[in-house]
Order: sequence, then structure tokens, then C-alpha cells
Amino acid sequence: MFPLKLFSLFILLFFSCANGQVVESNHKEAIVKSAQKSIILMGAERMDLYLHKLKGKKIGLVANQTATVSGRHLADTLLSQGIQLMAIFSPEHGFRGKADAGAKVKDGQDPLTGLPVISLYGKNRKPTQKQLEGIDLLVFDIQDVGARFYTYISTLHYVLEACAENDIPVLILDRPNPNGHYVDGPVLDIAFKSFVGMHPVPIVHGMTIGEYGRMIVGEGWLQNGVTAKLEVITCENYTHQTPYALPINPSPNLPNQKSILLYPSLCLFEGTVISVGRGTHNQFQLYGHPNFSKGDTTFSPTPLPGAKHPKLEGKTCKGFNLSKLTLDETLKMKFNIGYLVTAYAQFPNKEKFFLKNNFFDKLAGSDRLRKQIKAGLSAEEIEATWQAELKKFNKTRSKYLLYD
Repeated sequence: MFPLKLFSLFILLFFSCANGQVVESNHKEAIVKSAQKSIILMGAERMDLYLHKLKGKKIGLVANQTATVSGRHLADTLLSQGIQLMAIFSPEHGFRGKADAGAKVKDGQDPLTGLPVISLYGKNRKPTQKQLEGIDLLVFDIQDVGARFYTYISTLHYVLEACAENDIPVLILDRPNPNGHYVDGPVLDIAFKSFVGMHPVPIVHGMTIGEYGRMIVGEGWLQNGVTAKLEVITCENYTHQTPYALPINPSPNLPNQKSILLYPSLCLFEGTVISVGRGTHNQFQLYGHPNFSKGDTTFSPTPLPGAKHPKLEGKTCKGFNLSKLTLDETLKMKFNIGYLVTAYAQFPNKEKFFLKNNFFDKLAGSDRLRKQIKAGLSAEEIEATWQAELKKFNKTRSKYLLYD
């Protein structure tokens, strides 16, 4: 006869082991589910949601080098799926993303697909009726960085407007906004509208390009009140508080995540005599000038891809190196007008600090910020003046958000 104590011990061990296996199995399943939730799927990668909308139609594609599906360009992916692509429309920096900022991009042909490439940063920034002829649906897939003066959202405006006028639907394949976790900066005065700022939004708008497109249409910002037929294929597993590092540089002078996070704050220097590191390997991660008396670094801009003729080329600049910040420190930072206020206070010839072409006012969205800086207001005093506008914008923004 099997001893009772041994039998009891056997039963206890059996259920303990079995229970342990269940716990381990549940733990593994939880890890898998957690990992699945953490993987962000781009709109372009969710092909089951939109591929059927493209089949049997003549498609136009607005894209650059950031439009990829699992490392493969969207144009190649769509062609492999039997989609009939008619033309590619390219924004500033070109289809392959190598042109200098502000440099005109010519029409051409993509050597890999043989498709015609129509520049929307050359002879025209808005697609013409002739360029859209024969297209049934326009797909828009460009990675944005969430700053008002980054011109991809201006391209989006003109694409929506042209398609509305020609009764062509637009499908945006959405991508996360690396600066989508906050909203800050002065709101644009529409009297200062330009291609580096077309809408009454703050410098950091906190929206994905899909959400922003919905706002353009919903707020009636298109010319003559036309309304575009717009659909957005959203990202999966993304919220506005989800950190996101871009796998592909969105433009030649935003080479890494630090530069993208610092870009909204430092780009205003483009309207001044101060260099932001174009012509170095720390673009938008440092700033300086030969006449600065203080700083923690020196640098000398030289011609590089994406910066053939950088500001202060060949001159030794003294300034501040923000690339020394850790990535965690940069992630915690938000829009910082203090860099500009400090640089102006330090600059010896203040009459020459702002460029004469008023480009600073276009970037800032009005002449108010320039006047505040020249009047000697502190960063805190300046920030206080745009809080009411931000509050109003946030109410408008909330109507078009697609993510928590």
C-alpha cells in the first residue's frame, strides 16, 4: 500500500508543478501581448485596411524617402501588389530626400521604378490640374516632425486643396509625431502666412500629419471653401505620449532624434545671423557665431550633403553644443525660447542679429516675438503672452485627434 504521507506529498508536488507551468505560460503570454502592444505599426504597414481601396484605380503618390513598409519604399511595395501607380509627387528635399533646404527640386524620373516624379517644391507647390489628370486617388505618406515651419504640412495643404478642386480623394497613411507629446510656442498670425507657416497654429502643434490634415479640412482653411475627401489610415499602438525615434532621417539636416527634438526651438535661429550647425555633423544640436564671447564649443561650417553653402561657411564660431545632452534629457525638454533670448542678449551688434529679409517673422508667425526679444523681455515673460492662444488652439486641436 502506498503510504498516505507520500501520497499526499506526491499530490502536492503534482499540483505545484502543474500550477507553476500555468503561471509560467500565463507570464509568457503576458510578455508576448505586452510586446505586441509596444510595436507601433505605421499606417502604411496596415495594408489590410487600405490596399483594397487602391486596386483597380490609377494612383498618385505623395512621398519621399520616409515612406517605407518594413524597410521597403512604399512605391516598390504598391507596385509589387499590382497597384497602378501613375506618378510620384515629391516635397521639399526631393523624392529621395537629398536636396538642400530651400533648394528648388526639378521634375524627373525615379530610376528604380521608372515613374515620373513631379516636384512640389519647384515650378509649383500645388499640383496642377494637368499633373493630376487621370488620377483616381492620391496617397500621401510623408514623415513629419511636428513643427509648424517644417514644410511637409504646407505641401499637404496644397495637395488637399488641389484634390478638392479636381474631385480626387486623398488617403493619408499616418505616422507618429516625434514631437507630438506637447503643444507650445506662439500661434501664427494669418497676416504672416507663408510656406513656412500657413495656418493659425503654434510652433509645436502636437498632431500627427493625419490629424493635421483633418484639421485643415475641418477648419475650412482650403481656398474658396473647398472641402477635400480625406481618409486617414491610423497608426496602431501609438499615443501622443509614445516616444518614437524615426528610422529614416526626414531631411538632410535632421540626422538623429536629438536634432528632431531640438529643431522646434533652434529653427528660429534660421531667421538670424546665428548658425545652427548646418555644415557640421551636429546640425540643429548646436548654435553659435564668430562674435559670441561665451560658449562651450567652437565649430566651423563647411559644405556637406544637404548644406552646400552653409551659413558662416569657413568661419570659426563660438557657441553652445546641445548634442552633449543625453537623449533622456532631450526627451524631457520642450519648446525653449531661452536659447534665442540668451543669444540676442549676448550678441554685440544687436541691429544685425535678425536678418533683413524678415524671415524670422515668418518662422515665428508674427513680428511680435522679434519685438519682445528686442524690448528685453525674459523668456518667462514672452512665454506668458502666448498661453491664451494655446488654450484656444488646444480646444480646436481636440476635435481632430485620432490618438489618446
